[in-house]
Amino acid sequence: MKHLLSRVGLVSCLILFTTANCNNTTPETNNEAIVQETIVSETAPVAPAPVDSTTKKTQDTLLIKTSMGDITVVLYNETKLHHDNFMKLVSTKYYDGILFHRVIKGFMIQTGDPNSKDNDPYNDGMGGPGYTVPAEINSMFNHKRGALAAARTENPEKASSGSQFYICHVPTPFLDGQYTVFGETIKGFEVIDKIATTPTGMNDRPNTPIKIITVVHVNAPKTTGK
Repeated sequence: MKHLLSRVGLVSCLILFTTANCNNTTPETNNEAIVQETIVSETAPVAPAPVDSTTKKTQDTLLIKTSMGDITVVLYNETKLHHDNFMKLVSTKYYDGILFHRVIKGFMIQTGDPNSKDNDPYNDGMGGPGYTVPAEINSMFNHKRGALAAARTENPEKASSGSQFYICHVPTPFLDGQYTVFGETIKGFEVIDKIATTPTGMNDRPNTPIKIITVVHVNAPKTTGK
């Protein structure tokens, strides 16, 4: 079964991605106002507790080292399932040596398929770790330039591929609400441009292989030996 990314709006379903083609949806979250009650003593008022600014979790930053340069991304804490899955794959060096198997100028660059390591372009986009990730489509996150999103097959739950992802070369708002956006690029946009504009052949596969050398957790907590 192939992961496919449908282009909605301009030419409906014009682009079909092999196996993990980008279908990124943005699940909408219901923002609930939390009301805190302050109990006031009859003898002396109780001052409100100070807001602890350190309680907000720092976003994880990752360096995607490619054969054409480095791309730095951050992962959203709000898309926890995709965040944790991506971090797990990075920790096991899953992405090392995987190619950008589908590249479309003015659209996106796609990678994450272990099948891309072989010389068979016909199985590109069909591989993965053997599981999917439930959709976490969030209206706070959209397909802006540099958005990091999960590819997926055509399925009613909009569940994401277990490993395949894409990075938007340009804003692609017609994908909003269709695929899970779980991070964004903060550095290396020129590398995205270079990859997106490389000559391609069959199935939009670059004529010259472009690979992920490794992915590094930049702001990983430091451990000290005893």
